[in-house]
Amino acid sequence: MVPLWITQKKFRFFFTATLLLACIIGFGWSMSDNGQGRRFERTNVQVALHPPSWTIQENEKKTFTIFGTDQLGRDLFARCIVGGVISIAIGIAAACIAVVLGTLWGTIAGIRGGRVDSAMMRIVDVLYGLPAIMLVVLITVAVNGLVEQGAITSPPLRELINVVALLVAIGAVSWLTVSRVIRGQVLSLRSRPSFDAAKTIGVGRIRLFTHHLLPAILGTIIVYATLTVPTAILAEAFLSFLGIGVREPLPSWGNLAADGLSQLNTVHSRWWLLLWPCVFIAGTLVVINIAGQQLRRRIDPKQRVASNA
Repeated sequence: MVPLWITQKKFRFFFTATLLLACIIGFGWSMSDNGQGRRFERTNVQVALHPPSWTIQENEKKTFTIFGTDQLGRDLFARCIVGGVISIAIGIAAACIAVVLGTLWGTIAGIRGGRVDSAMMRIVDVLYGLPAIMLVVLITVAVNGLVEQGAITSPPLRELINVVALLVAIGAVSWLTVSRVIRGQVLSLRSRPSFDAAKTIGVGRIRLFTHHLLPAILGTIIVYATLTVPTAILAEAFLSFLGIGVREPLPSWGNLAADGLSQLNTVHSRWWLLLWPCVFIAGTLVVINIAGQQLRRRIDPKQRVASNA
């Protein structure tokens, strides 16, 4: 008889593979171009604000849409897929920047100790006192102002600079907690006899980090990386909702939700424009947190021992 954990493992593998394959196919379908523009950008004012086809009667259907259409008749399903790719990519890139900066800062502070450690941690304390979202807004607005005043006239290049500035700004203010946690881990590892023995036999700083420190703090890095990704996605969605982050014609879950909110009224509520971006945001955050916990159990030795016990 096949053990239960093997069956569950296969189910998770096939479910994840199927989900990834569906996302790849959906993204390719959303980006397809039939000569009239890419599907997520294609407009048709004759079917503008058309509700999902499965919510209306057959004789009222103007076109078949799974999620409905927006004010310009664009397919909301295709826009949610492309917007999700943009939002998740910004979240992952910003989390990578935050984790790399926080790990390097915390490791250097923990290893050097003394005045260097005190000075570096005081800088972190000062940055902690500043509102993170306000810093992101200032950085993004400043970059957008420079782009508007510059000689860049290509719309795709402006969109790229806008997205890169947004993810760099989010990553640049999200590393503070990671640096504090990594510093504490490094200080704990420094007090172990194995660390002193490695320094005594002449192990170099780089090898000391890659072979003695990094394997011990890898579980912590992954946990805080998975915590930073949802935070970055929420920050991007919030800024795009306010019109500061990703802007039209590029979709993101934030600006899609902003468009949907403007269509909620007491006369005729187009609920689908707000529902689907919010569902995608909530589902993605839940999945990322669950995946982070699973990775932590697999990589962190302490978690493996606890789960086996």
